[in-house]
Amino acid sequence: MSAHPVHPVDEKLPALKMATTGLQHVAVMYAGVVAPPLIVGAAIGLTGTELTFLTGACLFTAGLATFLQTLGIWKIGARLPFVNGVTFAGVAPMTAIAASTHDKSDALPVIFGAVIVAGLLGFLAAPFFSKAVRFFPPVVTGTVITLIGVSLLPVAFGWAQGPDSTADDYGSAKYLGLAAATLVIVLLLRRFTRGFVKQIAVLVGLVAGTAVAIPFGVTDFGPVADADVVGFPTPFHFGAPQFQVAAIVSMCVVMVVSMTESTADMLALGEIVERPADERTIAAGLRADTLGSAISPLFNGFMCSAFAQNIGLVAMTRIRSRFVVAAGGGFLVLMGLCPTAASLIAVVPRPVLGGAGVVLFGSVAASGIRTLVGAGLDKDENILVLAVSLAVGIVPITAPDFYHAFPETARIVLDSGISTGCVAAVLLNLVFNHLGRRRAAGRGTTEAAVPLAAPQSIS
Repeated sequence: MSAHPVHPVDEKLPALKMATTGLQHVAVMYAGVVAPPLIVGAAIGLTGTELTFLTGACLFTAGLATFLQTLGIWKIGARLPFVNGVTFAGVAPMTAIAASTHDKSDALPVIFGAVIVAGLLGFLAAPFFSKAVRFFPPVVTGTVITLIGVSLLPVAFGWAQGPDSTADDYGSAKYLGLAAATLVIVLLLRRFTRGFVKQIAVLVGLVAGTAVAIPFGVTDFGPVADADVVGFPTPFHFGAPQFQVAAIVSMCVVMVVSMTESTADMLALGEIVERPADERTIAAGLRADTLGSAISPLFNGFMCSAFAQNIGLVAMTRIRSRFVVAAGGGFLVLMGLCPTAASLIAVVPRPVLGGAGVVLFGSVAASGIRTLVGAGLDKDENILVLAVSLAVGIVPITAPDFYHAFPETARIVLDSGISTGCVAAVLLNLVFNHLGRRRAAGRGTTEAAVPLAAPQSIS
């Protein structure tokens, strides 16, 4: 018996299990990766062929960024089961950049130039940004993890209602029924199966849900027929990057938001896989995020960040191997090189994704609640931190137009419930649990200073 047993995070699973569970991660995050290029490409007015190319490029660069994060090189990569892909936080500023660019053919080069600069600056700032981990005791991490799950649930509900929010049948019984059927299939598989099948319940549920959707005319196989077998994201396909100050400032703000959310995601994942993310891990993870973002535009991709929805999959399946997620990154790279393969995932109807998403994203919120159980909620101060931070973080979900009067740059941060809730939790924890206590201790009181603790394992 080995004196140093392998941690589940570093465990290498059998090839078949590695491939199927890795594909499961891709199925969960696929819609999140392709949505930003579709939205930005449509705003710029790209042709169908150009839009397909841009989407494939984003899949390819998401795979490269996932490799950096899971496998790591030097001091780059958290080496946790962390999926990276195009961050949705950049969609609004990128469409704003496109709208302000007179010659639309320059829009993507301007965006790419801004992302490269923001990525490089973020890479340099990563070790300083990571020091914030000491401001994340369990009451803060539990709050943020819960907010991640709660913030993702509306995405699942939107998927469940159908592919087009402007269509007359959006939210119809047909779509909701398919979502419910998928949810039931996943739950039944989790309840009545064992071993390998139980662990890939989400993937099996997605396949079964897609099959159920075929008679209802919801499954579209058109993308498979129209896709090319082989393709490669030629560097600088849309032109050499251009560097404009306003665009760079805008994307730097997005980078700060992205780094904040990634820090929270790493803390959440560290709790779930029972390898708490310390300052060094977070610095390495942020380097992978930012370097991946800086490299991405070379292959016509956008800013990359951690995908919180995959944390729910890890929490539910309890498969914690980073090599499984690396296998998922391999599938993403292959999809970027083989549009036909990418189109197979695109066949899965949105309502089917929505049904599975309820389980996945709810699992993230449940993990946050589990962390809060041991966060000292018997103290009134911690109750206040939790109560107000949750309220602040839920504002963008329950009242999406709440910050409509604020400048667009400010809304990049304010419209992210994870970011606002995280900032609120950190500040409130400082105010209620730290400020004044050290001063009181210095005056000779019996009240000891409360240390700024790093997150603890909940196992």
